[in-house]
Amino acid sequence: MWNDDNAIYDDGEWITWTEINSHLDRLEFKARFPNLEVELVPMFQELLTLAQDYHGLTGRHLQVYGDLGELYGAIAYGIKLHRNYAQGSDGKLGNHFVEVKTITPFKTNNTVSLNLERNFSKVLIVKIDEDFEVSGKLIDRKALPKKKGSKLRLDWDDFEEHTAIGERVDRP
Repeated sequence: MWNDDNAIYDDGEWITWTEINSHLDRLEFKARFPNLEVELVPMFQELLTLAQDYHGLTGRHLQVYGDLGELYGAIAYGIKLHRNYAQGSDGKLGNHFVEVKTITPFKTNNTVSLNLERNFSKVLIVKIDEDFEVSGKLIDRKALPKKKGSKLRLDWDDFEEHTAIGERVDRP
């Protein structure tokens, strides 16, 4: 039952504090991430929760971390993702092609391998740590170390973090 303890009566209807808080959270999130595609946030959170719950139940990992990294890029940076298995890059940010690389919670180090023959001008490194908190670092290709050959290993700690979403998923 709704009453003055758990809702507000306004304009002929009850509005719950949950609805108000949800709306305020969404506005704050939108202010923090102006390119945010709001519709992707619940999917990202559900997929992250599913991966965390599956790991908690079985001790194994689902193969969804690459998709989570790309969704994070779309949410946090406004990257417009290419269709699945598109050649060259994972998405576009304005006029820049972006390659997304994800560090998974079970990885023993914080490095990713980058194929320099791919067509990209930015790389987004997304890290999902063992607590399933997600953060990212967007790096211009010009800022990457110069290297001969087609493969480059990037270490998370070598680059500054620009944006982070702590998507910690707590269980009841």
